[in-house]
Amino acid sequence: MQSTKLKVQNTKSVSLKESSDELNPPVVTRDVIVASPVRGPLDYLALAIATFGVGFIPIAPGTWGSLVGIGIYLLLRTKVLGEFLGFEFTLVLALQVITLSGIWAASRTERITGRKDPGKVVVDEVAGQLVSLIPTLMPILSAPVWIIVSFILFRFFDIVKPYPAREMERLHGGLGIMSDDWVAGIYAATVLSIAAEAMRFL
Repeated sequence: MQSTKLKVQNTKSVSLKESSDELNPPVVTRDVIVASPVRGPLDYLALAIATFGVGFIPIAPGTWGSLVGIGIYLLLRTKVLGEFLGFEFTLVLALQVITLSGIWAASRTERITGRKDPGKVVVDEVAGQLVSLIPTLMPILSAPVWIIVSFILFRFFDIVKPYPAREMERLHGGLGIMSDDWVAGIYAATVLSIAAEAMRFL
């Protein structure tokens, strides 16, 4: 009887950490997250923001999230939206809105699913991909090929998670979910910026 109680207590003290990064397997963490089923409009809104719809795709949801980020970037770059407030301003504004709403939505989705960093959450990849695309604002990196390079670099750093991405991932709730992808985006943006500087000397 006593051993049964101990098993129940141990089960409550851990949760499964998933990931939308397809090459990062789920792991057990000490974070206590109690599942709370969807109850109202705010929960559905949180799921919509956190998943962008593509988070429910069973194969490579993180990659699909990155592609959504590229889609948003291209949409903001169109003549209609780009000239309305200026492409640079709209991109930064969109990145801020997605990041802040993503922190809230990812935290709420964790509570809904009862899992740490649920695999269906891809808003972090959307934000991280947008961060990695910032250097393409430079005229020297304005060719479409650099968007593809940005995508490849971001996916690489998002999967490898160089310092301090894994440390940031341990932050509480949606902040941890979003932060490590920001780090990956910054790494990718740094590589692109170095490439731009190198090209100026060629």
